Amino acid sequence: MTSNQLQHCLLSVRELEKSFGVQKILAKLNFDIKNGDRIGLVGPNGAGKSTLANLLSGKLEMDNGTINYPNGYVNTEYLLQTVDYETHDYNRVIRDSKDKSFLELSSQLGLKKILNWGQQRIDNMSGGEKLKLSLAKVWAANPEFLILDEPTNHLDLEGVKWLVNELKMFNGAVLIISHDRFFLDSTVDQIFELDKEVLTTYQGTYTDYRTEKRRQHEEQLHRFSIQQKEKKRIETMLSKLENWSEKAHRNSTKQDGYKEYYRVKAKKMDIQVKSRKNRLQKELVQNKAENPKVEGKINFEFEEANKRGKRIIEARNLSKTIQNRTLFENSYFYLTSGERIGVVGPNGCGKSTLLKMLRGEETLSQGELWKSDSVQIGYLSQDVNDLNPNQTPLQALDLTTKEEIVKAKKLLANMGLYGHVLQQKIETLSLGQRTRLKLTGLLMTQHDVLILDEPTNHLDLPSREMLEETLADYNGTLILVTHDYYFLKKLCDKLLVFEHNTIKRVEMGIEELLEKTENRRQPQQENEHELMLIETRLTAILGELSLVAYGDEKYKLLDLEYQKLTKRKKDIKKS
Repeated sequence: MTSNQLQHCLLSVRELEKSFGVQKILAKLNFDIKNGDRIGLVGPNGAGKSTLANLLSGKLEMDNGTINYPNGYVNTEYLLQTVDYETHDYNRVIRDSKDKSFLELSSQLGLKKILNWGQQRIDNMSGGEKLKLSLAKVWAANPEFLILDEPTNHLDLEGVKWLVNELKMFNGAVLIISHDRFFLDSTVDQIFELDKEVLTTYQGTYTDYRTEKRRQHEEQLHRFSIQQKEKKRIETMLSKLENWSEKAHRNSTKQDGYKEYYRVKAKKMDIQVKSRKNRLQKELVQNKAENPKVEGKINFEFEEANKRGKRIIEARNLSKTIQNRTLFENSYFYLTSGERIGVVGPNGCGKSTLLKMLRGEETLSQGELWKSDSVQIGYLSQDVNDLNPNQTPLQALDLTTKEEIVKAKKLLANMGLYGHVLQQKIETLSLGQRTRLKLTGLLMTQHDVLILDEPTNHLDLPSREMLEETLADYNGTLILVTHDYYFLKKLCDKLLVFEHNTIKRVEMGIEELLEKTENRRQPQQENEHELMLIETRLTAILGELSLVAYGDEKYKLLDLEYQKLTKRKKDIKKS
């Protein structure tokens, strides 16, 4: 490493190893992170991504290896994967972070006047609001190195946009652990892939990485196919030589006068066979082409009941207030059988509350929420910490019959949970494995309606893609809350939108909605800019008028301009 490289290198990792008990997680990792790097860390659930993040942040000790800082101490901030902290933690965050930067960042993220929030408001923060507070705290610390572990889980679209823009302006290095394809494509320019203890580096975005992985897979498959054909050709030739050798050996014992001839011939044949076998073995060792590993697939299969109706859910004048805070009011919408509805809105607007109302777990403040008597609803909550940590996966599913246990084991195996994992306590499972367990519980019974609250949180990328494909084939009604843009875009062609304290149904997908919102926002931004210029000019005119005598020609001109600008200001505010 040159002195110039040292100057820009924030940290250098050499021969890093980490095990938990007898299970090795990381083996001899070597990499550098330089100032300005934008790195996406990807890999299957349980590969050790969060373990590596904890090692780099100093929260965990390595077994072997070194982490060196060529330029000395590096100010590192680590956004944890889960934001389900206790309420008093957020009390402390707000109390201890009253600097201007933190308050401005919180406001930019949509958390207005947090110093005025009472205890009830803090107690009822959504997962997204907790995440935004944590993000503001991390950013206000002015780090040189950022580690973000699943930063878009729970984060609304405006929050994701803010984070993408902030990362573009951030001068330090960033390591992002994420399964959000849209976010990775928007923020990183290299990928660290962690799989089976080994780290491999790829240049480019997540899409570039997937393209390169497919190319490597096809190339390896091609090499393996060619080698297998050559191996088969040589083995066929060896089989013929062995047959000739056996025949020569037989003849050497039968034909008088020719025994010596056939013995010599058989010996030559044996030497030929041995030589070619050795050559084949050497060729296979030197130019070994492994059969490429097929990426693990998660098999989901949702069963929907056969009942069919038209309108199955309808809300009339629906309102919900929690402790003097109105989430939504005067809302009307409906859902018909077989529809795919995405639920979108800013963090804290009441999306999860609405899902609980649909399931009868939350009361209405006003209005009516009608559901068909025959509708069977399946629900996946975004909280993976509601499972008993001391139970095994099978115990958590609360199965009673042998048939149920057999079915559950098959479903769990389809989702990569089998063998010793079924004997482990839930507290030892990764968040992604817990999400798969909860999905298994949902798959065990038939449903007309699936309500999924952030189903892709904690799932690795192959699992997300497989879940997309499965839900695309699902014939029942789907109600989906997710901040995964690609997931929402692929599955939902209609939306329930939380806006201005109401819920409204729109007959379009997320891409069209964002496009229309942006088109509306541009004239609004232009108006705001014009208003700022008008306010500046009005202030200047008042200053000039104070220096000019009443009745003066200049006074008349300034007064006329003031009236025109005042009228224009009113017109803009009306539009």
